[in-house]
Amino acid sequence: MKKVKEILEQSFPLDKMDAIAVGRIDFSSGKFESIEVGVSDHSLNFSGPNFYYDLASLTKPLTNSLGYFLKPELFDEKMLLALSHRAGLPAWGLLSLHTWKEQVLSYPISPSPTLYSDFSALRVLAEFDKKGESLKKTCQSVWDKEVLNWLDLKPELPFLQYGSINGEPNFGHVHDPNAYVIGEFCSHAGLFGTIKGVCQTLLNYESKTKFISLVTKDLGTHKNRFSYGWDRVENFENPLAGKGCGPHSFGHLGFTGTSIWIDPDKKIGHVILSNATKNYWFDKEALNFIRREVGAAIWSEGL
Repeated sequence: MKKVKEILEQSFPLDKMDAIAVGRIDFSSGKFESIEVGVSDHSLNFSGPNFYYDLASLTKPLTNSLGYFLKPELFDEKMLLALSHRAGLPAWGLLSLHTWKEQVLSYPISPSPTLYSDFSALRVLAEFDKKGESLKKTCQSVWDKEVLNWLDLKPELPFLQYGSINGEPNFGHVHDPNAYVIGEFCSHAGLFGTIKGVCQTLLNYESKTKFISLVTKDLGTHKNRFSYGWDRVENFENPLAGKGCGPHSFGHLGFTGTSIWIDPDKKIGHVILSNATKNYWFDKEALNFIRREVGAAIWSEGL
């Protein structure tokens, strides 16, 4: 992680985030190493307080996808379409506290071109509930203790700012408006975690399900973008995963400035967590630069 530390040292401080954490996972050895950089009095802090980051859409593979690999018998053809964002559901829209589930369940499902959709993710959750199963309890058996739904967070935990709520800085509440309004466990957004918690969760995930080989095999059988809720690398010339990732690499991005990427050939993965949406979301140039540089450093160190 020496090169990663150099990249972060050269990049900070940034006005768009207060902290960033990077983890490198070795799936062969079952171990990980991590580093966290925070801005405190304009100095670098590499020990860090182990911030709890809003994982945003990393929630999807850590709930819906994990739910599939733990209980595949619950997933019929329509649920699999929703899991892979090919169910024909709208991408997004503001939902109501009292009618969100009925609305999400009302859409007919049919095989469709890929459309990345929060509604598809929520449809998987709603179908889980219809079958009398708890997606949250299913996934908690794999999550590390430092990965929590936002409603289970304790106020004394170290948080970062993610936007504002009613004109006040948001600390410890989910950034996603639908997850906030719904106010219960959601599978499209709402998980928080430390860098250590997310890395250990991915090791648990692989140990329990062997999902890496299953996703890799599935991606090799079709050209669809998603496999069981995981996203493939599509642009190898300038990937957000970082140059040097192998041809079978897959992962996921999170709106708040988070990402997971896994190279199954190298048996290495990396996680980046940040609060890039501290004040606003529309300029992620600095974040994407770090994503690419850090990824390239980790893939090269993995050789």
